[in-house]
Amino acid sequence: MTELQKYYFGFIFVIFMFMKTEPQLKFSSTVFTIPLIFVFAIWFVYWLEIKFGWNFNKFGVYPRNFSGLKGVFCSPFIHSDTNHLFNNSVPLFVLSACLFYFYKEISVKVLIYGGMITGLLTWLIARESYHIGASGIVYLLFSFVLFSGIIRKNYRLVAVSFITIFLYGSMVWYVLPIKEGMSWEGHLSGLMTGFIFALLYRKRGIVKEKFEFSKTEFDKMFDEDGNYIPPEIIEENELKEINYKYIYKENDEE
Repeated sequence: MTELQKYYFGFIFVIFMFMKTEPQLKFSSTVFTIPLIFVFAIWFVYWLEIKFGWNFNKFGVYPRNFSGLKGVFCSPFIHSDTNHLFNNSVPLFVLSACLFYFYKEISVKVLIYGGMITGLLTWLIARESYHIGASGIVYLLFSFVLFSGIIRKNYRLVAVSFITIFLYGSMVWYVLPIKEGMSWEGHLSGLMTGFIFALLYRKRGIVKEKFEFSKTEFDKMFDEDGNYIPPEIIEENELKEINYKYIYKENDEE
């Protein structure tokens, strides 16, 4: 196991640690089942290509061409080789697991709508070539998890954001055209979409914890500006009426 793989599995361990400390979070099977299904699907599609000698590259995003729009839905499942596939599989699983655990309420919307918008942005701004791979989704998840924690100011989510930077911060360089044959436009589209969704959903799910101090009897002796409020003294001006009852004793004298 490489050092990088240890970090990945360490990150999963951190997720379990958070499960025990955050009362607003509840673990469900979808945290791991949906990411596993997604990863299995992209490996299965690649296996079909190898097994039957098919080439699905033409189902990728082809910019500013009507037929190229099918890639908005198909391209995340298509990869050029095993190296490309493996590089996307691990961060896809880890980041999507984070999404479904920490942001369960909006996870499906972020994944589906965010993935569609990422694909459409790629279709609009990318160079004329077939753009394939789940890296756009990976950048979408990376950006959303990173910025959501910071924007919400919840210390647990901020911690997750910093761990995300630690693990995947180097990915930011790949939103620039620094490597030939790489769809940096898809990366940039995912990064921008994730940031936009983090802003849109900043008030959904876990937000900054608000602490309210309960007032004691001593606190009630001061107003909002800290001025002392003397207690009210009620004087009893009228004496209470006292009723007497006399019992006469008869003398038994003969």
